[in-house]
Amino acid sequence: MSRLGALGARLYRGEVGYDFVGKRKIWYGISILITITAIVGLAVRGLNMGIEFKGGAVFTTPKTSVSADAAKRTAEDASGHTAIVQKLGGGKLRVQVSELTTQKSRTTQQALAKKLDVSPNKINTDIVGPSWGDEIANKAWTGLGIFMVLVVIYLAIAFEWRMALAALIALVHDLTITVGVYALVGFEVTPGTVIGLLTILGYSLYDTVVVFDGLKESSKDLTKQTRWTYSEIANRSLNSTLVRSINTTVVALLPVAGLLFIGGGFLGAGMLNDISLALFVGLTAGAYSSIFIATPLVAEFKERDPQMKALAKRVHARRAAQAAKADSTDPADHEADAPEGEGPEDTPPAGVVGPRRQPATRGRGGRGRTQGKRR
Repeated sequence: MSRLGALGARLYRGEVGYDFVGKRKIWYGISILITITAIVGLAVRGLNMGIEFKGGAVFTTPKTSVSADAAKRTAEDASGHTAIVQKLGGGKLRVQVSELTTQKSRTTQQALAKKLDVSPNKINTDIVGPSWGDEIANKAWTGLGIFMVLVVIYLAIAFEWRMALAALIALVHDLTITVGVYALVGFEVTPGTVIGLLTILGYSLYDTVVVFDGLKESSKDLTKQTRWTYSEIANRSLNSTLVRSINTTVVALLPVAGLLFIGGGFLGAGMLNDISLALFVGLTAGAYSSIFIATPLVAEFKERDPQMKALAKRVHARRAAQAAKADSTDPADHEADAPEGEGPEDTPPAGVVGPRRQPATRGRGGRGRTQGKRR
């Protein structure tokens, strides 16, 4: 078994772990700082909306030896607006100019044709009206709202309202960071961006729901014992799925990183940037929120419940009594006198709830039973 696999097995059994829930204030502070930076970037720089939302024209040229800079200057001089030029395969150029009227688009088309020394009919022109972009934006907001409502309802029914609220906060956290990064980087917002934003919502919920499901099973009849608090159970559930969450996130990020850094950056396929950046940032933020935000929030909400407060008092009182008894007597005698499952070893260190108890294995050849023939 590999080291990572062995670590995952030990995390699952509760033999090792990290106190994610106990240090939740650190993660909250980091998230607040990142979120504020994203909001400030969004307020100061704003989003670079594509022509699908603002309206304009897209000119696709045939194969040409004219440079992208020369085509950009020609388009800007003819239209009076800023132009964005991208190189396409086969030596073609894609010239995008926002907020163009039909008359201005014809003038720009003719100027580009003259510069490229081709017929105007050889340049493909697509004109997009701003009303179409408004319709896309409205449908995206509607879809997002419906998705949020359905997620909250489902999680409240399948788990409980506290988990639904924590998952909703994590989703808003991921969307805010992704949109803020878009504003800071200055990438163009296109329908592909909207698709990427809606896609990351499912990825963001995946690991969260896995942890919540384990937490739901582990916390059954929790108030009937006095060994562990709810936060410790939540931390154990988080540690048991930690390696799985990291593996699935890395596997999902690898192809997205290839699109963003190799396809969009190295190969210059700029049209891949809009969806790949949204997916890359969203997947990263989703993995972070599933581990450091959602489950600690559930534990914090749950610990405010009167039953869980009473449980925590009983757990701490029992541990204090065990510590006092251990200090006043010989540790060996104390362990011998303590009932099974109630010794000082049951007090978990930070980040570890304690190993799961495995049933004792009876050996063959007389171990665990008397010798003699079976009757």
